[in-house]
Amino acid sequence: MDALLPFFSGRRAVVAWLVAAYLVTFLVTRFVTRAIRAGRGPFHDASVGGVHLHHEVYGIFLLLGTGTAEFTYRPAGTGLYVLAALFGVGAALTLDEFALWLHLDDVYWSTEGRSSVDAVLLALVVGTLLLLGANPFDTDRAGGEVAVAVTVLVDVALALVSILKGRVVAGVVGVFVPVVALVTALRLARPTSPWARRRYPAGSERARRSRERFPAGRRTRWDALVDLFAPGTDPATPRGTARAAG
Repeated sequence: MDALLPFFSGRRAVVAWLVAAYLVTFLVTRFVTRAIRAGRGPFHDASVGGVHLHHEVYGIFLLLGTGTAEFTYRPAGTGLYVLAALFGVGAALTLDEFALWLHLDDVYWSTEGRSSVDAVLLALVVGTLLLLGANPFDTDRAGGEVAVAVTVLVDVALALVSILKGRVVAGVVGVFVPVVALVTALRLARPTSPWARRRYPAGSERARRSRERFPAGRRTRWDALVDLFAPGTDPATPRGTARAAG
């Protein structure tokens, strides 16, 4: 345990509190919403005056409150850890309903609702990378402002190309680990990605290779991971027919 103390100190300690609270809140939220949907346990939808309150509402207020407290009081020590944990709770509650504020519709249990899990897991990847010490904007060891600006621009450009090619996870990781974005940016785009639609003409060799590399209906490890938290989502489910719990 003593050997871990130097690792979880300073900025990493703050990130550790944030990530831990974020992960626990997401897991508890998914457990509660699934229990409500199945009619098990003492849980039920929250409403005020007949208006259904989604849990993203609590998350937004937590984010606003913790942000205001941080900028106003600049706490240190225990106070900073508490704010970090509360921010993690708010972020999890808000991102767990990312699909709702993206589509402006109640799509929590529909196929579109899977994008909420995508957003939560991507944010968890970013938090984990920060916890491990990755920092794409670390100027402490940089060779000047120009070098920093060029490095950041190239890194972000490669990550953006990766995302446009349909490799969202690799693009996000690539912001922190540039070699990942570089490799992905040089590889084929997914046939349904914005990059392929604009740069792979129908009938071209690249379009053919892309379809062979990513056949329609092919499931990835990421899809399997999302299934753990969004079971029962059906592409045939009309958008907005399932009520979001929580």
